[in-house]
Amino acid sequence: MLMSYEKIPLSTKIESSLFWAKSRIHSTVCLRKRLPTIPEKTFPNRNCAIVLAMASRSRVLIADDHTLVAELCKKLLETEFDVVGTVSDGHALVRAARELKPDVIVVDIAMPILNGLDAGQQVKEMLHAVKLVFLTMNPDVEVAAEAFRRGAHGYLLKTCAASELVIAVRDVLRGKSYMSPVLSRDTVDFLRKQNKGMVKEDERLTQRQREVLQLLAEGKVMKEVSGILHMSTRTVAYHKYRMMEVLGAKSTAELVKYAIKYHIMAA
Repeated sequence: MLMSYEKIPLSTKIESSLFWAKSRIHSTVCLRKRLPTIPEKTFPNRNCAIVLAMASRSRVLIADDHTLVAELCKKLLETEFDVVGTVSDGHALVRAARELKPDVIVVDIAMPILNGLDAGQQVKEMLHAVKLVFLTMNPDVEVAAEAFRRGAHGYLLKTCAASELVIAVRDVLRGKSYMSPVLSRDTVDFLRKQNKGMVKEDERLTQRQREVLQLLAEGKVMKEVSGILHMSTRTVAYHKYRMMEVLGAKSTAELVKYAIKYHIMAA
């Protein structure tokens, strides 16, 4: 019977960590020098193998504004992966990704303050190797195509079976993409390649303007927006009226319609 992690002697943990570190360094040197790597060695003991397995688990960050969903995802994934944190909005996701450097991010699209599409794109620009798996209620193939255009590796509906999430994370870590079977991959791929409308709309507004637009569309007043984005109310007002000029909008209501149409906020 294997010993639990807590009961493993500290000396064994240290020994295992050193062995793991030396193996990683040796493998890197061998790769650079094109030398054959050393064959797998038998670990000093079975407890050492447990520690190494824990140390090598992929890191997953979860982003969902529904606490219940986030906690359920954590329970599903933590038996196989190292769940390094959960966050509830897009800004928190960007900050957490910068600090925690996960291998995979499971993220909802409709999140407050900053939506999952924009947050995911910002994270991809910062951490090129991170894998994005969108977990959403939105079955719209155009939204799925937009998610993949922005760097997604997986797109799942929240109506999927629990095991699907684990399979999706495994697949993206192996370099594959994953999509809920109820969605047509051919249609999504076609829209991703052919529909240039979303690309053009992305270019009309700056990243900061999109952030201001989402907060205004969520019903926040300029003072609230300035506090969240750490800018003056005058700067918020400038962004608002600049967006109205660029988009040809005559009122805040028309800005809200634009935000919904192009998935900056959920309907």
